Amino acid sequence: MSNEAVAPASIASYIDHTLLKPEASEAEVLKVCAEAVEYKFKSVCVNPIWVKTVTKALKGSGVLTCSVIAFPLGATPSDVKAFEARGAVLDGADEIDMVINMAAARANDKGALVDDITAVAEAVHAGEAILKVIIETSMLTDEQKVIACEAAVEAGADFVKTSTGFNGGGATVEDVALMRKTVGPEVGVKASGGVRSLADAQAMIAAGATRIGASSGIAIVKGEQGSSDY
Repeated sequence: MSNEAVAPASIASYIDHTLLKPEASEAEVLKVCAEAVEYKFKSVCVNPIWVKTVTKALKGSGVLTCSVIAFPLGATPSDVKAFEARGAVLDGADEIDMVINMAAARANDKGALVDDITAVAEAVHAGEAILKVIIETSMLTDEQKVIACEAAVEAGADFVKTSTGFNGGGATVEDVALMRKTVGPEVGVKASGGVRSLADAQAMIAAGATRIGASSGIAIVKGEQGSSDY
């Protein structure tokens, strides 16, 4: 945890500029890409069907392409998740955000979680991409959050992430702090869901977040209040 707030000028480098609405159009996706280049966000995060489009739009910009896998439910067989992730990486994704098996998480079945995440981690890392693991904190007890984070670390994930933003609840400072404490200093923590202002983002980073997922990225960097749920 840091006692110093990240300056507004630096906050963009933490943000995955996000558009995950299933009905998003190509024009909307390209607009988000242009915004990410203009504001120098860390990545653009989209559904898998848009990875090729985003990769092409961002080429040479330094902004990464991020995609989600088994989104937003996570209730997909692990080999199918791995196949989906492999395809997204082949299409150009630099980072993959996967949703875990929530039934296993709710059952405290760490072994099943490790197996689920490992299958995707191997596919993602084979393509030299980064894996973030969405544990959907709003659906878990603190004990279950810890087990899920431990499983992600054991499986070789690069980040743990709070939320999809689609299943109720979002990131909280308390959850980010718990996740940071659990994964230690080497694994990233992504706060997503309901981060709509500069103050929100700074609070998450102070609690231990190293990445922010938001569709209100422009409002955040301008010091305004965003209105999106994600």
